[in-house]
Amino acid sequence: MYFVGVDLAWGDRSPTGVAAIDEAGVLRHVAVAGDDDDVLNQMRPYVSGACVVGIDSPLVVTNPSGNRPCEAALNRDFRRFDAGTHPANTGLAWFADGGRGARLCAQLALGLDPLSGSRRALEVYPHAASVVLFGLPKTLKYKQKSGRDVVQLRAELMRLIAFIEGLIDSTPSLDVTGSPQWAELERAVRSATRKSELRRAEDPVDAVLCAYIARYAASRPGDVTVYGDVATGCIVTPALRNP
Repeated sequence: MYFVGVDLAWGDRSPTGVAAIDEAGVLRHVAVAGDDDDVLNQMRPYVSGACVVGIDSPLVVTNPSGNRPCEAALNRDFRRFDAGTHPANTGLAWFADGGRGARLCAQLALGLDPLSGSRRALEVYPHAASVVLFGLPKTLKYKQKSGRDVVQLRAELMRLIAFIEGLIDSTPSLDVTGSPQWAELERAVRSATRKSELRRAEDPVDAVLCAYIARYAASRPGDVTVYGDVATGCIVTPALRNP
């Protein structure tokens, strides 16, 4: 069984991170993908059998405007950590036809019920998950925004990398130590001098976290919260202890 993570760009032109963890928690694949065919080709070796796929992108979007119910519910719990979500609705061009995530899941015949099925996809949100998994008072600030310079962005992404490497001692575990792809990612972040270099690295790093969230949800279903429902969209994340 594999646990796959996809940090999916909403549009086809931006890079997407793809990662896969085996049933022992060992990182087997992490890379950057481009268009749908590239994403699918990277995923297929790991989703032909039993799998749980964690995708950082809306998978069910039916509302014509505003937030989905799952986003509103998650925001109530996580906004104080700076971990609120962006709204998804069919009024946005990205989701007029349901969205890229739904399209890819349909092509791979992945079920969208996060709690059942031997081959299923979960919508996940790394910012919220990282708050719980790493005990953060606020989200890590490694995403490009006005006022953040390359030094801050690099330091925050290195913090995320260190947290992910520390999951080797967690339950469930994640072992990235033997992955040459991961080692190359870490070197790229450590030596980055441009924001563009960091942006290219953050997608596969996030994909590894998405894969771990899928493994966490499968092995500890009592310790996750499912915001929303299958009909209107749901987001799965490790549960806050004191929401």
